[in-house]
Amino acid sequence: MLLFRLVTTSADVAATRSRLAKRKFLAECIRQSADPSEPADSIELVVTFLSGTLRQRRTGVGWASLSTLPAPADEPTLTVQDVDNTFETIAAMGGSGSAALRTAGVEALFARATAAEQVFLRGLVFEDLRQGALDSLVQDGLAAAFEAPLAVVQRAAMLLGSTATAAVLLAQQGISALEAVGLRVGIPVRPMLAASAPHPEAAAAKSGLPALVDAKLDGIRVQVHRTGGTVRLYTRSLDDITDRLPEVVEAVSALPWHDLVLDGEVVGIGASGRPLPFQDIASRTGSSLDVAAGRTKTPLSLYVFDLLHVDGRDLLDEPLSVRAAVMTEVLPPSMLVPRIQAETEEEVTEFFTTVVGDGFEGVVVKNPAAAYAAGRRDAGWIKLKPRHTFDLAVIGAEWGYGRREGWLSNLHLAARNPVTGDLVMLGKTFKGLTDKTLTWQTEQFLAREVRRTKSTVFVDPPLIAEIAIDGVQRSTRYPGGVALRFARVLRYRDDKSIDEVDSLDSVVALGPVVEAAADTD
Repeated sequence: MLLFRLVTTSADVAATRSRLAKRKFLAECIRQSADPSEPADSIELVVTFLSGTLRQRRTGVGWASLSTLPAPADEPTLTVQDVDNTFETIAAMGGSGSAALRTAGVEALFARATAAEQVFLRGLVFEDLRQGALDSLVQDGLAAAFEAPLAVVQRAAMLLGSTATAAVLLAQQGISALEAVGLRVGIPVRPMLAASAPHPEAAAAKSGLPALVDAKLDGIRVQVHRTGGTVRLYTRSLDDITDRLPEVVEAVSALPWHDLVLDGEVVGIGASGRPLPFQDIASRTGSSLDVAAGRTKTPLSLYVFDLLHVDGRDLLDEPLSVRAAVMTEVLPPSMLVPRIQAETEEEVTEFFTTVVGDGFEGVVVKNPAAAYAAGRRDAGWIKLKPRHTFDLAVIGAEWGYGRREGWLSNLHLAARNPVTGDLVMLGKTFKGLTDKTLTWQTEQFLAREVRRTKSTVFVDPPLIAEIAIDGVQRSTRYPGGVALRFARVLRYRDDKSIDEVDSLDSVVALGPVVEAAADTD
């Protein structure tokens, strides 16, 4: 299939706000990719590209290499296979001279692309298509293309860890094959995510009582798969980081079970018994080369909060109360996340106060009757922090002045429109930034620059930052109709994608919207 067919579909999807229309455009393109006249791998590549990603998890292509592009081609000739083959070759490059070869490969590919295709390809590289077709909508289109129940497609994609894999199975073997998909040890599933609440009473009301309440650890989310003597560790984005956490592999290997699937958090505990900052943990897991060379100084430990499989028994659809009971039977207490069963709001509040005082990030209040909602942000889990925090997109920054002259400082923050996927600006902040962060973000913004005014540099793709706020207020200054109150940067989140930016609805719903005496940032 020609890449241009996907480009026109993406443009059609981006041009409408109707979910039904988006689904129709996607279904037509996916259906065409499954035609017997198309190469066997067409549907996998088409679904992958329409979901906004490349098949290769890492290509080594950076923003700088795409800051200037060759003149576009006049006519579309690229196929989806051409694109995939090129990036497969580029991703495999390594060693001396590989950077130059990678740049040459990128230039050759983009020289064969039309202007519209160049924009589309750049969006794929940075997972930033901006078409409003998130993975969930592509699943909707896939179900429509084959007249399959959407729930069956969604569940299979979650368990297979890939909508494209589900598409291939559906196209080749039919709906019954999707219905038969279950949890497979060794294949990571998309993790269950938590909704938010502003205070313990609201969290308890959402989850119901009694509830299981976990300490919320500020570390690296991992899914652990063990089969026999093989242990693999996956991040929330399903990247394999096994070689970066040898001590975790060793701890799981020592357990007396053949098959396990665990969900947990990797954290570091300092000599004082308090958890180490997230930045220390993130830097520790940043490179397998440091681990191999013995340059790491931060020992990390696994704390498990969910068990999905043990020795032939799938627990994915069991209520949390059952999963929790089995987990305490098969895992040592030292590997379990701190947890209580709360019967009252007062017990939730007391535990929340205790764990925050101990240096943890907050708590997660969980409904004991809830199954594991793989890949979804579900009300069965409610996260609660001592401050309101959101993951927002940084879409631009203004030049600083005074002591910050020469740095890009005041950040433009945006949430995601839950219907279209577009980014909607709702505030600015220059607070919480150290000199080191200012230097780093200025370099990043300039590398991602797409346009600028006298005072502001706009970037694409955006960065993702965790932002703390005191609330929101009504405002006509920003397109979202609200403005953030006292926003401040906690950290950048390079472990999260644009799809994980919080929605505008979530920002508005978390805290009370107050009338503004005057629009302020």
